Amino acid sequence: MFNLIHQDKATKARTGRLTTGNGQVSTPCFMPVGTQGSVKTLSPRELKDCGAEIILSNAYHLFLRPGTELIKKAGTLHKFMSWPGPILTDSGGFQIFSLALLRKVTDAGVEFQSHIDGSKHFLTPEDAVRVQQELGADICMILDECVHYPSSFDHAQVAMKRTLEWARRSKEVTKSQSHKVAGIEGKQLLFGIVQGATYEDLRRESVLSTVEIGFDGYAVGGVSVGEPKHLRYNIIHLTAGLLPQDKPRYLMGVGLPPDIFEAVEAGVDMFDCVAPTRYGRNGTAFTRFGKLKVINAPYTDDFTPLDSECGCYTCRNFSRAYLHHLFNAEEILGLRLVSLHNVYFYLDLMRRIRESIPGGNFAQFKKDFLSSYKEGNNN
Repeated sequence: MFNLIHQDKATKARTGRLTTGNGQVSTPCFMPVGTQGSVKTLSPRELKDCGAEIILSNAYHLFLRPGTELIKKAGTLHKFMSWPGPILTDSGGFQIFSLALLRKVTDAGVEFQSHIDGSKHFLTPEDAVRVQQELGADICMILDECVHYPSSFDHAQVAMKRTLEWARRSKEVTKSQSHKVAGIEGKQLLFGIVQGATYEDLRRESVLSTVEIGFDGYAVGGVSVGEPKHLRYNIIHLTAGLLPQDKPRYLMGVGLPPDIFEAVEAGVDMFDCVAPTRYGRNGTAFTRFGKLKVINAPYTDDFTPLDSECGCYTCRNFSRAYLHHLFNAEEILGLRLVSLHNVYFYLDLMRRIRESIPGGNFAQFKKDFLSSYKEGNNN
């Protein structure tokens, strides 16, 4: 399931191996986001060529469209989208709270209207797990209640306690699970989610109670929802430090390079973020010097690659000038090539982070990378 391979002596950074029904994943890892069964603009083959071992999809979106019954006819989500490796599915809690037209949250579950067609639905924590089981996900996430920053202590406490109750109910669903579900070889994994906003006492209570329930892995939820960076980092370090050593730790939805370094240093194993493809579709590339907005005028006649040290298909074959032209001409190839570069950049960064840890070089690698990477750079 999860094997801790190496623990850095100077920091809490670590390497490990997560075993799922559809393959193994080396950690720390980054999961490209395929919300609706597709990592935007990229094919599964391209993802594999970039080094992706696991991707993330979203049960909320797939539940609404095309529906689990259609995907079950294909066999599993893996077969439906032709992705052979592991898939983690988010339960959709964050999407329900951020996208649904109208919602009503009770201890029983969440009543909401689809952001697609306004149709009404009621989702219980048990339903959320069953939907993910029907999709054939390797890793399922419990339904949680996420609160945005700023949030009062009372509001955050109610959401945290409700998430705990939903976690208990989610765990009950898996107790009767057979060894083989939805065509997956081996047991589907279920991760609990720690909530509590920016309140340390609530985070501690959430960790203690969630771990007591017992899950295959643990996620830090409710971060990067508007809080200042120093509060985010404080909660990441606090929460990760309290989670079990022998279970994978997943930081949900946080994924700009400086955030990844900080979280790896805190002992986090898994990441996801829409940034690589979202920025790529807008003509912004991640490079070792920071973000580069290739649609800007200075790149009109710049015949160098996005990043001269990058080994991706885009950087090996195309110039900034050509990419600038593609975006200026509104050619789809432009956003595909920059998205491809960004996904490769992220996955290669994770590979380099993994390689730095066993030799005790992580702290120096972090220092060197961040000394060149300017977070505000968007030239």
